[in-house]
Amino acid sequence: MNLFTVARRSPLVVPLACVATVAVIFLSESSYQRATASLAELAMMTKIRMTTRLVLMGLLDAETNQRSYLLTENKAYLAPYARGLAASQDGMRELDLSYERDPAYKALLAETRQHFDAKLALLSQGIRLTDAGQREQARELVQSGADKEEMDAFRDHVSALLKLETARTAEEQAALASTLLINRIGLAALCAACLLALFLYVRKSLILEQQLQDSSRSLQDDRDQLQDEAGISKLMLTELTQHLLSAREDERGRLARNLHDELGALLTSAKLDAARIKSRLNQAPVPAPGVTEALERLAHLVSTLNASIALGRTIIEDLRPSTLSNLGLLPTLEILVRDFAEAQGVQVHCDLHPVALASGTEIVVYRVLQEAITNISKYAQASQLWVEMKQAQGWVTVSVRDDGLGFDADATPRSAYGLLGMRVRVEAEGGRLTVCSQQGQGTLIQLLLPAQDSPA
Repeated sequence: MNLFTVARRSPLVVPLACVATVAVIFLSESSYQRATASLAELAMMTKIRMTTRLVLMGLLDAETNQRSYLLTENKAYLAPYARGLAASQDGMRELDLSYERDPAYKALLAETRQHFDAKLALLSQGIRLTDAGQREQARELVQSGADKEEMDAFRDHVSALLKLETARTAEEQAALASTLLINRIGLAALCAACLLALFLYVRKSLILEQQLQDSSRSLQDDRDQLQDEAGISKLMLTELTQHLLSAREDERGRLARNLHDELGALLTSAKLDAARIKSRLNQAPVPAPGVTEALERLAHLVSTLNASIALGRTIIEDLRPSTLSNLGLLPTLEILVRDFAEAQGVQVHCDLHPVALASGTEIVVYRVLQEAITNISKYAQASQLWVEMKQAQGWVTVSVRDDGLGFDADATPRSAYGLLGMRVRVEAEGGRLTVCSQQGQGTLIQLLLPAQDSPA
């Protein structure tokens, strides 16, 4: 089932599917963008918080090492002091860059920077006094509490910065959670809509499938009924054809008998009367005037009667070969083939064996062979003819093959009533007729008929 079939059966399915697809893509992309922005902001906030803590830790480290140096004047504390001081200064510069465009942090950061610079100045001053040998003044500076006040103020401002960052982090986390929730709700709704659409489509497809099955069953029933009727009609036509053929052969036999019994008797009687008259005229002692002419007329009459008797015999043989009833099928076919060979000058190869066929089937074989020979004499232009007849396994096979021009058996026109008549005759007897031919390769006509002692 393709897309056009679906669209034709359900006009709303494709538009709804397109809308749902676009909605899913839009929702997914927008959620992705918002989530990406929130994650980037959270990463930045995390970095700022870490930087803020590093500033505080660096400053505390610098203060601790400065106190140790003031108490011991051991220059080993100056290196960690310098590192803590550098780390806190680098962190303050990063904070300045991070908050330079945020007005909510600008004032607080400026105050934090002010206390940070003041604290650094006090630490540096203590180091300078100690280096100058003014240890008492350095202790007094530490004991004055000014650096503690600046450190406490700086620590309070750092705590305020961290609180603001924590609040902002919570807001971004809430926004991210809201985005994910909206995405989940949207996807769930779209999935539910898709499942509903799929259910409706499957339901409609099942209904259509059931309708198609009902239609198919109805069509199959109609087809079966038509096939039964066609089979009955074919059987009736076959029986009718067999009856007509049998009636025609019976009529031919009756007509042949009538011609033989009545017309033959009349012609023979007339020939005998003419012979008596001729004998009487020949016995007259003195020929009367006109006797010679009468004898000539009688001779012509006898010749005409002989020709009429011969024509009558030919017509009778064509209507119903007497040899078929008197001698059987095998001699009749031999006579038919021999007469054809003598008339057409064709070399014939016969391989005929006795077979057991019903009387009605024998006349069918004779008529089919007669029609095949007639077609060969008219169209084939053959020089050789092969005729075979044999019986095996309850079936009789008769074949007629020539080396003539041949024809395209697949393109035989519907007007070829000779072959059609052969096939109808054979099928009416429960047999099968096969015609094989190609241009320039001759023709083979084969009959397969049930033997008399075999069921049809």
